[in-house]
Amino acid sequence: MASTFDPLLNPSNDSSTVINSPPPSNLTQDDLKRIAAYKAVEFVESGMVIGLGTGSTAKHAVDRISELLREGKLRDIIGIPTSTTTHEQAVSLGIPLSDLDSHPIVDLSIDGADEVDPSLNLVKGRGGSLLREKMIEGASKKFVVIVDESKLVKYIGGSRLAVPVEVVPFCCDFTRGKLEELFREAGCTAKLRMKSGGETAAVTDNGNYVVDLYLERDMGDLEAASEAILRLPGVVEHGMFLGIATTLIVAGKSGVTVRDRFG
Repeated sequence: MASTFDPLLNPSNDSSTVINSPPPSNLTQDDLKRIAAYKAVEFVESGMVIGLGTGSTAKHAVDRISELLREGKLRDIIGIPTSTTTHEQAVSLGIPLSDLDSHPIVDLSIDGADEVDPSLNLVKGRGGSLLREKMIEGASKKFVVIVDESKLVKYIGGSRLAVPVEVVPFCCDFTRGKLEELFREAGCTAKLRMKSGGETAAVTDNGNYVVDLYLERDMGDLEAASEAILRLPGVVEHGMFLGIATTLIVAGKSGVTVRDRFG
């Protein structure tokens, strides 16, 4: 098929791209998320240890894995959830669960992303689960990222939405100020994430807070930015997932695109 996909998906020669037949044009964003999730579950094989992602797109993948287990098309799957929300979903669906202490090597993780740049670097954690997601997906032999085409950006922070940083509660405003100062040249505004209603800080599954970075411009060298963030006392982890994703699945109006980082 002709190259009708977004050029952000194919910036270099380190990838292979497959485009399936286009879906109906009247699909909603949630429909596209489900299509990408179901495509990702095709990578799951019986006997695997699977990292179960968090968020609206990953939820479809967990549902699909459960369905295939009930049908007997998958067997002996062990899931490792990336959040308490996903843990509760998997338990309700009867998916056997474990953790990294018992299974330090994960065969495959499937999760969504808030942003994907042309090099398959990600922003994740707008749902607050970035630390557990990075631990589990970083321990995975293969990490399949599932998104709809709205998540594609030219650079990290390009959506002008949050790049999350998990911080300890102690003197969190001090840490917030240091983060904002760190990326002042990129037009950064750093805000402590609040619960609905705006009176108290949102708390992660790990009991920490989240500072959201809003960028007006490209922050530049992502590895250098990552190191600078992690050097700040008070920072636990950030939501930039650099070089972790192995496969990207994008569902869009022109069809489903699969890109492999390693070709």
